[in-house]
Amino acid sequence: MTSVSIEQFGARSNSNELQTRYIQEAIDYVYSKGGGEVIIPEGVFLTGDIRIRSRIKLHLLKNAVLQGSRNPEHYFNYRDDKIEPLDPEEITDAPYVHVSTIENEMEYIENRPEYRFKRLPGSRWNNAIIRAIDAHDIEIIGEENSVIDGNNCFDAIGEEDYRGPHGMAFFRCSNIKLSGYTLRDAGNWAHHLLFCKNIEVEGNTVLAGHDGFDAAACQNLYIAGCEFYTGDDCIAGFSNMNVYVTGCVLNSSCSAMRFGGTNVLVEKCNIYGPGKYNFRGSLSDEEKRASAPSNMSGGRNNMLSAFTYFSDFSLPVKVQPGNIEVVDCVIENADRFIHYNFSGNETWQKNRPLKNIEFRNIKATNVSMPLTFYGDEELKASLTLRNVSLNLREGFTNIDLVHACNYKDIIFDHVNIDNYEGNALVKVWSDGNVEFHELQCCVDEEHYVVNAKEEFYASPI
Repeated sequence: MTSVSIEQFGARSNSNELQTRYIQEAIDYVYSKGGGEVIIPEGVFLTGDIRIRSRIKLHLLKNAVLQGSRNPEHYFNYRDDKIEPLDPEEITDAPYVHVSTIENEMEYIENRPEYRFKRLPGSRWNNAIIRAIDAHDIEIIGEENSVIDGNNCFDAIGEEDYRGPHGMAFFRCSNIKLSGYTLRDAGNWAHHLLFCKNIEVEGNTVLAGHDGFDAAACQNLYIAGCEFYTGDDCIAGFSNMNVYVTGCVLNSSCSAMRFGGTNVLVEKCNIYGPGKYNFRGSLSDEEKRASAPSNMSGGRNNMLSAFTYFSDFSLPVKVQPGNIEVVDCVIENADRFIHYNFSGNETWQKNRPLKNIEFRNIKATNVSMPLTFYGDEELKASLTLRNVSLNLREGFTNIDLVHACNYKDIIFDHVNIDNYEGNALVKVWSDGNVEFHELQCCVDEEHYVVNAKEEFYASPI
């Protein structure tokens, strides 16, 4: 196997000059030999975007740091790629579009091609420190104290007028292995995957930045033993199939999971708030422009939800979402236990509804808001809580536990609810089946299910 160090191609550590060209030359050389290993040695290497190709292993040695430039214009090198040039149809200069302001998302997407920025690999929004397009059999592995540093790159014409490039972006790739490194302070998401399959992620740490891991329209995703301490969602994405998340720490100032997919198992995870790092949207404009570190005090850092459903119109959802299980997890200090809101007032949950979700063997403490479960009139959803211990936060003990509409089944099986003084365990706005088996709760049976008369309103998050 060919193995080279980027220093063999002229890369210098701890330099104020960009090392992008030397790193890319090392990758391209190994690619020309049929694949192999590219070594990032100890030291700090300043870079713009680099492109990983098929059969390449990028190996960060102990104390190696790939530090992203703070200039967002340094992330367009892929447009000059002579080895695997992009089709001009897959390149766009369109800026980010705020879809939440569009009344009809699907009509807008189909009739306004500039919104295709999310679907096109050659867009500013898809820029990243490390990117791969139409590649297979790629690895990024790190040894002790190896870091990929997004440097909080600010982009005035990026998403929300400040988000810069992602840490990594993979587009139409397969057989991906990511392990052993820390990815911190990404300008946007730490990991961004579109239309990928066969992904193994193990033993990584994400610090600050925005979403920790975001996958859309991906298949066969495995995330194990990772730690996410994020200002935005820890694990996010939708239109995914066959997802397994196990043994992870999910600490968020947004949602631990904002996720949609089919055949999703989340098990043995420690889910807790408040977030160690605040949501970067709470920084001042001056702090964003200065690429200031994410605050660890002040600003907003409450965990909005342990699990929020996700299914928007930026991509098609071809397979019915459902068969989602959250098992053997501890949840602490989440405002909401689950947030599923297909009522139409939440942009991120308007595309295709959820069929069913189950929480099993869960200990949840300090919940402060109702579990929102608003399904679709045509496809009514099922929610199962099995062997769940749930404790209400002081000052919020008199809430309704579940707000439900357009549901097929809501099942409480061996559920223990502590510190609860509310008027209804389940407040419903439509007919459906509600069952209680071995329920332990201090309220009377007449307060188990209460039919509401007023219109349902689910506040978005």
